Amino acid sequence: MTPHADPQTGAAVKAADRAHVFHSWSAQGLIDPLAVAGAEGSYFWDYDGNRYLDFTSGLVYTNIGYQHPKVVAAIQEQAGKLATFAPAFAVEARSEAARLIAERTPGDLDKIFFTNGGAEAVENAIRMARLHTGRPKVLSAYRSYHGGTATAVNITGDPRRWASDNGTAGVVHFWAPFLYRSPFYSSTEAEECARALTHLEDTIAFEGPQTIAAIILETIPGTAGIMTPPPGYLAGVREICDRYGIVFVLDEVMAGFGRTGAWFAADHFDVVPDLITFAKGVNSGYVPLGGVAISAEIAATFDKRPYPGGLTYSGHPLACAAAVATIQVMADEKVVENAAAVGETVLGPGLRELAERHPSVGEVRGLGVFWALELVRDRATREPLVPYNASGEANAAMAAFGAACKKNGLWPFINMNRTHAVPACNVSEAEAKEGLAALDAALSVADEWTV
Repeated sequence: MTPHADPQTGAAVKAADRAHVFHSWSAQGLIDPLAVAGAEGSYFWDYDGNRYLDFTSGLVYTNIGYQHPKVVAAIQEQAGKLATFAPAFAVEARSEAARLIAERTPGDLDKIFFTNGGAEAVENAIRMARLHTGRPKVLSAYRSYHGGTATAVNITGDPRRWASDNGTAGVVHFWAPFLYRSPFYSSTEAEECARALTHLEDTIAFEGPQTIAAIILETIPGTAGIMTPPPGYLAGVREICDRYGIVFVLDEVMAGFGRTGAWFAADHFDVVPDLITFAKGVNSGYVPLGGVAISAEIAATFDKRPYPGGLTYSGHPLACAAAVATIQVMADEKVVENAAAVGETVLGPGLRELAERHPSVGEVRGLGVFWALELVRDRATREPLVPYNASGEANAAMAAFGAACKKNGLWPFINMNRTHAVPACNVSEAEAKEGLAALDAALSVADEWTV
């Protein structure tokens, strides 16, 4: 679809938004949301006719791009057949979505509890773990994000937790491996892995293993920086959990459903957790849907004992129909394979080539269509381009970089001192190269802030 200008409608949309919409994670008087007129594939456009290549996939969820006709048609068909129905009944779309998801989860995670999104999935996974073990505590990593609801935001390890953290949620944070900014003074991935596992074991020992219900990790952390864990780390966490009877939860809300070039990021590490949380890419975000994939052992806990949790819209037929269509599209159009190939042959090499030429790029890391550029003021000292959790004038360098991206037709994903390259999983080679060219130009602006 070709964008066309309609500034009058755009102004009306913007006025209604500013009068009545209360936006998340924002100081309401300091934001100026773009009025979006439409979207298709890897692009969206505004009412002034400006088109943007979306290197954010929405919020890293439009894994098959915008307005895929087969998914749109499936939602329309389901609406005509059965638009909604209560979760206590067996409904075709719900059953088929659960079957297709269970076919793709690792190991015996064959039972699916549906939620409306990722945060609710995390809430319920932690509830299941606590009820299964009879223990209260949860261990989670710093540099993580697990959602904005009560338990999920306390498990989160970034500043979005701070305003809601009252210290009574039973959550203990620890350092996961991140060699570029190692808290363990490691010089190799092997050292970082070993020292991170020792640190985790020490944390468990001092907290009391018998008090810990679960360890939850993003398989590959998303918003926190796309830090791929070193070889052996997740397997080591699995072994620790087995030794102490701790439930191992992998949060695949962002990394799942093709994002890393595999159906689940856990597939890269040959690790089977006890619970997987998912959302976002399961139906490309077309209708809100999330869930928990549950192992046979944990599911058996609730064979005779009612699970004390549920949601009015759990497994909503429209959302599940969208999931069925999305998974079928991903299989038929080899979307997962495309994500792997684009990452290996275009994004990975292209981003590393940019790093060679731009002093503002400290590190490139990622898999599939899940990449991060760590921007720095000084490569030698690794000082971030802006301070941790910067805002206002302190964030000027990243704001200038973001503005340069948009000027060049690229909508960037920016968090703190990083920009993430997270296009749709079915992004074409040409679109990926277009995004790299826009990043190249914008990084020249970031370079001006280096020492």
